[in-house]
Amino acid sequence: MPRPLPFPFRSTAALLGAGLLLAGCASIQPPPAPQLAGLPAAWSGTTQTADPNAARAALLTWWRQFDDPLLTELVTTALDANTGVASARAALRQARALQDVAAAGLGPTASGSADVQRSRASNSTSNRFAAGLDASWELDLFGANRSARDAAAASTQASAASLGDVQVSLAAEVALAYLSLRSGQARLAIAEANLAAQDETLQITRWRLQAGLADGLAAEQAQAAAAQTRAALPPLRTAIAQAGHALAVLTGQPPAALDARLATAAPLPQPAATLALAGPADTLRQRPDVRAAEWKLAAEWATLAQADAALKPSFRLSGSLGLSALTLGGLTSGGAVAASLLGVVTLPVFDGGALRGRQQAQQAVLDQAQQAWRASVLAALQEVEDALVALRNDRDRAQRLQTAATAAANAATLASQRWRSGLVDFQTVLDTQRSQLSAQDSLASASADLAADHVRLYKALGGGWADADAKVSGGWADDPQTASAP
Repeated sequence: MPRPLPFPFRSTAALLGAGLLLAGCASIQPPPAPQLAGLPAAWSGTTQTADPNAARAALLTWWRQFDDPLLTELVTTALDANTGVASARAALRQARALQDVAAAGLGPTASGSADVQRSRASNSTSNRFAAGLDASWELDLFGANRSARDAAAASTQASAASLGDVQVSLAAEVALAYLSLRSGQARLAIAEANLAAQDETLQITRWRLQAGLADGLAAEQAQAAAAQTRAALPPLRTAIAQAGHALAVLTGQPPAALDARLATAAPLPQPAATLALAGPADTLRQRPDVRAAEWKLAAEWATLAQADAALKPSFRLSGSLGLSALTLGGLTSGGAVAASLLGVVTLPVFDGGALRGRQQAQQAVLDQAQQAWRASVLAALQEVEDALVALRNDRDRAQRLQTAATAAANAATLASQRWRSGLVDFQTVLDTQRSQLSAQDSLASASADLAADHVRLYKALGGGWADADAKVSGGWADDPQTASAP
């Protein structure tokens, strides 16, 4: 017949049984899914949307659609070596480590000890050897530790999404700097070509002046026009150099590291005409900043559950097992064995309202996180709509400027030919040359704006980032750790 447990052990067992019974009634419900009223089914000015999976695949490495190997290399290097990305990765490692710390709070803890004591009294000397094992376990009956684990897990997912947000912004920043550099080179080439034509006109006016076929006014006007165009070159060279410096720093290098590679002018890259555009709901799931806001909201809810659990009783079991002997060999042969088991129930009685105040403060933090999520959703919708509007209008503007630039070039050629034949005055030549320079420069700027609109749209759609770990269902990250506790 088995011997009954000693009274302290029976009391502790009864406490454990009562705690487990209470635990069966306790649960932590997942937070309600955040909702945004009036979410559009499609973007303004569009009639159909692409398959979400195809859209995500196209957005993952959107910079390849520009078909520029150097741009692809720069973006890839920046995503690997940029200091901001490295810092975000370190923050993610920190969050994962803190998640492990929080998860450890659900299990028991144990520690071992050993000590040796030598004492002398009169003419006698004695030794004492001891070894012990202490263990404790906090029964998470009301979910305080589970809520802490869930908050840490959500914070880890938020850090992962924040890393994605850094990557999305960085890829767009690199592309915009590269487009600015190529646009500056194109505008510089246009200005230099027009300057060469103006210098040629200036030389002709000087010859005509020496031959008595023209007065000094025409020569001065030609010289003023050439000088004005020449004065526009230094700012363009400055902008080109600064764009190159920005690209070098974005890729984790000193400012002048890319000067040699970027010195040779290249055409302004243009993206593919087709664009896989998913609907607003799918875009919000792709946006890392929105995902980060969702996870932060989940973390704050779990922290509120933790603050609520602090108002309820806590249960802790602790026990120790020790061996004591006069010789070291005596420990291995059994020695003197001492064991204890202790169950403790702690219930907040009076704290001046501190715990309740913390709960109310956390509720306010949760409300702030809810509004931050709504703000991120609205900002995401606005960015996409703004990018689409800019893309449509800049495409129309570029087409009209192309017509204007072609006509201006033809007019400048005709005016120069007729002036040499004496059919038009010199002012007509100057006017047509200024119009040509302005139209060509505007066309180059519009082409750069059109390419930049694509970059901003890719960024607004959350391109350049793939959430491989988390899944979204109904607007919340679907994670088993936020399910009801047993």
